Amino acid sequence: MADTLSIAIAQLNMTVGDLSGNANRIIETAVRARDELECQCVVFPELAITGYPPEDLLLRPAFIERARLELDRVRNAVTDIAMVVGHPWRAEGKLYNAASLIHRGEVLGTYHKQCLPNYSVFDEKRYFEAGDAPCVVNLDGVRIGITICEDIWRDGPIEQTRRAGAELVININASPFHIERPSERFDIASRRARNNGVPIVYVNMVGGQDELVFDGASFVVDRLGRLTQRCVHFDEALVRVDFDTRPELTQHAAAIVAEEPLAQSVYRAIVCGVRDYVTKNGFKGAVIGLSGGIDSALTLAVTVDALGADNVEAVLMPSRYTSDMSIADAKSEAESLGVTYHVVSIEPMFDAFLKQLQPVFGDRPMDVTEENIQARCRGMLLMAISNKTGKIVITTGNKSEMAVGYATLYGDMAGGFAAIKDVPKTLVYKLSAYRNGIMPVIPERVLQRPPSAELAPDQKDEDSLPPYEILDPILERYIEKDQSPEDIIAAGFEPDVVYRVAAMVDVNEYKRRQAAPGVRITQRAFGRDRRYPITSKFRSRPAAA
Repeated sequence: MADTLSIAIAQLNMTVGDLSGNANRIIETAVRARDELECQCVVFPELAITGYPPEDLLLRPAFIERARLELDRVRNAVTDIAMVVGHPWRAEGKLYNAASLIHRGEVLGTYHKQCLPNYSVFDEKRYFEAGDAPCVVNLDGVRIGITICEDIWRDGPIEQTRRAGAELVININASPFHIERPSERFDIASRRARNNGVPIVYVNMVGGQDELVFDGASFVVDRLGRLTQRCVHFDEALVRVDFDTRPELTQHAAAIVAEEPLAQSVYRAIVCGVRDYVTKNGFKGAVIGLSGGIDSALTLAVTVDALGADNVEAVLMPSRYTSDMSIADAKSEAESLGVTYHVVSIEPMFDAFLKQLQPVFGDRPMDVTEENIQARCRGMLLMAISNKTGKIVITTGNKSEMAVGYATLYGDMAGGFAAIKDVPKTLVYKLSAYRNGIMPVIPERVLQRPPSAELAPDQKDEDSLPPYEILDPILERYIEKDQSPEDIIAAGFEPDVVYRVAAMVDVNEYKRRQAAPGVRITQRAFGRDRRYPITSKFRSRPAAA
């Protein structure tokens, strides 16, 4: 047995479906871990070969075969360093979420994930069979057990691995970010380590994949459950972890990166999600409709931080209801961030629509129809610029609006990606204040004045909605915690307001189903997390209420 064991945590940003590219990253990183860090072993995230989640690509035999060939290429490409690599594996007609420890071109052991998550954003039982056996491999005299992600959250696999003789557990992950997740991960790993008397190296993926963002923040806990090392959040990292092996496995002192405050972590998650969605899908940049309001201001700041000012265009689209203050604030936001902007009035388009529709509308009074026409004029302009430039439209709607349907289909909802789709309005203000703390880019009066869609004279959001400081807590309870209106009322909220909000959420599922995907930062984001039928007679308000 060697006196020391050095393991490299490879916290990488993989791309789903880029099998050869992911394999190249694994090979290049393993060489660096061997030559630059002088490690004996390097550990990669869950399903590193395919990226995570590969979803129905796993149903394609050609995809599984190519993944196998790339794993073989990795196995033969790097020697003199052991590698723990996540990959799909077919055996005896069954597909497994697997991890192999490879050394000197040989597979020393392959583990099949035992606990398959099938809740929230996960549906692994659709694709994989569950394993039933531990995998413990002797590496330079140290018995290393391998587990995968959900295995650490459930009773059984860690205990089983420890009973099989593991002195160290490596747990590889593709654990998506949400606001409470980083602390939850540490708590569960700490408890498993302490209860089983075994150190755990927890390696997590980083980067954006569609709605999901993986925050990295890989870490190590000792046999007493104490945090001994933690990597950066939202960035790639290749970090060495050192253990003495005698008289027992003990980690050397190491750097512990601090947890990020809530606003900072959420902001960085959204930046990461926007950057990877745009770049991994090959868009040339982004286009944003800039209104002078807080939602579009925050979206612009996030997108510039993700892509750089040179790759972002802003479009101001005033109408007869747009205030001079809104135009001035929008220009100020674009100029502060160094973004090219255009001013394109929608008045000629709006007038043309009204004239063409007049014979159909007749003497009917103006209502929300005319407001929606304005929003759709803007959506058409933005999509035209997107088509012409190859830049994606980033929509600016927040979670509070999406929840209650305070948005226009094919209007302000038109676009390819929704940066703040999962951010409640009250959190929008906190994120804006956080970004201004780095450098003032959002005018103070945008933070102070009442929000308005400016689609009608003297319009304010509160004309149609409860104040956001009341609306958002109701939405959190109803959507994220699945509380009934009666439970929410019992918590002190006005019955009429609660029933009205619940009804708005219920009837607007058809809009949300047609919305652009967006970054997930809560435990119940619209889309992957919350799957409600569009056609449904169930209503949250009892008939007698």
